[in-house]
Amino acid sequence: MTHVLQNVVFPLDRDPDLLPLYADPETWSVIDEEPVRVSNRAHLGNILGRHRARIVSGRRVSLGTYFNAFPASYWQHWTSVREVRLTVRTSGPATVLVYRSNGSGVRQRIDTREVTGDASTSFDLALTEYSDGGWIWFDVVADEKNAVLEGAEWTTEQEPARQGKASLGITTYNKPDYCVDTLRALAESPDALEFVDRIFLIDQGTQLVAEQSGYDEVAVSLGDTLQVIRQANLGGSGGFARAMHETLQRPESDFVQLLDDDVRLEPESLRRSIVFARYATTPVLVGGHMFDLLDRPKLHGWAEVVDEHPFMWRNLYQEKMPHDFGVANLRQSPLLHMRMDADYNGWWMCLIPLETIREVGLSLPAFIKWDDAEFCLRAGEAGYPTVSLPGVALWHVSWVNKDDTIDWQAYFHARNRIVAGLLHSNAPQGGRLLTHSLRVDLKHLMMMQYYPVALRAKALRDVLSGPEHMRQNLATAMPGARALAADFPETVVHRDPSRVLHSRRGRQVFPPLRAHELDSPTGARLRLFTLRTLVSHWLRTLIRRTSSALRSSSARATHCGGEFRASTVPW
Repeated sequence: MTHVLQNVVFPLDRDPDLLPLYADPETWSVIDEEPVRVSNRAHLGNILGRHRARIVSGRRVSLGTYFNAFPASYWQHWTSVREVRLTVRTSGPATVLVYRSNGSGVRQRIDTREVTGDASTSFDLALTEYSDGGWIWFDVVADEKNAVLEGAEWTTEQEPARQGKASLGITTYNKPDYCVDTLRALAESPDALEFVDRIFLIDQGTQLVAEQSGYDEVAVSLGDTLQVIRQANLGGSGGFARAMHETLQRPESDFVQLLDDDVRLEPESLRRSIVFARYATTPVLVGGHMFDLLDRPKLHGWAEVVDEHPFMWRNLYQEKMPHDFGVANLRQSPLLHMRMDADYNGWWMCLIPLETIREVGLSLPAFIKWDDAEFCLRAGEAGYPTVSLPGVALWHVSWVNKDDTIDWQAYFHARNRIVAGLLHSNAPQGGRLLTHSLRVDLKHLMMMQYYPVALRAKALRDVLSGPEHMRQNLATAMPGARALAADFPETVVHRDPSRVLHSRRGRQVFPPLRAHELDSPTGARLRLFTLRTLVSHWLRTLIRRTSSALRSSSARATHCGGEFRASTVPW
């Protein structure tokens, strides 16, 4: 029996920015080691459907792209599949060329076929030389007339190690429009729904998905596959834990696929993650990558790890992310050809085998932040690694234009990181976790961000109170953290359009910095800079608050008939 591992697909949206992720009909070169387009003649008009595309006479289109190249190294390393068949269906005169790469991104030609008329061309490809990395892909070149790629897929005759389906767990809080769009994309993708047992939509908000325009139609289309569950707002961890629990009751489900609510889904990615998990030699968690929803060719999350000594999450190659496929395509990006092993995957999209949950338990009652990393670390210690699989991805609002470490989420960033470190850190005395945390506190203090410092202090006190507090305040920690903002004037957002805010010093124009001044201070320079900033900051605050206290005390003394009453000025 033939099993489809991966379909060649084209974008669901008529969005020119998406085209580089699916097909590459452009000519590229390199100038001063930087990739550049020599020509840019990509047209969405040549995309004829979900699986069809026109190749204009005399042009060449490469499918060596993020969503359509085959990640051979991951299949070789994590599964027992050792041969795949690529079948390419075309109409019109054309040449089909098959390529592979190695872990360094070096391209090598495997095979070439000339075709005419309506043709179905197959290539049997061994998965034996991709231990350190590498992809396989094909190009189509049209001859004297236009040609059409009618479809292509990567298949195997080998039976999977597991046969079960996956239940989807979508946790949402007041994102009904995104959820309806995701459900609609699933309803219109029978190839993906074939592998889905049940869709659990955990609605924790006040703007209900069931009341959103378009929901009734998509609910009818999905039928019994869709089940909406209402519960109190217990955060992402509470919603995903509920999805895990519900999936454990489904005898036909072998996996739970966790999805965030504010995403745009590529349904083929959902299908690929389930198929890959079925073929994995040992059970693995299959994570999806994250593209920027507001800058769609830009990839933010690939393989994510937790640094042992500071015990902090990051991309494996932090300095190389995000990667913009509109600037450099897959074939020109050697780093993306290396097989990268992850410690965890964000729960914007992550497939988890149910046997993992049965052994290690549900998500930590963390509300938000670190629940995904902690669970994957816990699963990894029990022998269930995480694979962040290329070609499996969705679009999610990135963190580029926001800093949630200075709002109420600062509490969860600090508390859950320390809890995860207590559970999983192998560094003596926690490595640099507490030192790094102190540096973060000092940074906030120097920037006069007192609210996040207060939240982080509260987080540490709660950790020291013992583990039971996490379950006890699961529903109250977020409202409590938000209520604390009222004590800190820097959290006030001024929305009155008639009031113009002015700096005390007026507009300042600074001269351009010299090259040596752009360098961040390190070593002794960093310590001197920190000391000077802290002293300056402390003296300025002390002088301002002392004068304010004296004026206030003087006024009260006059009002009270000359009696002076000492007052405490809060820091």
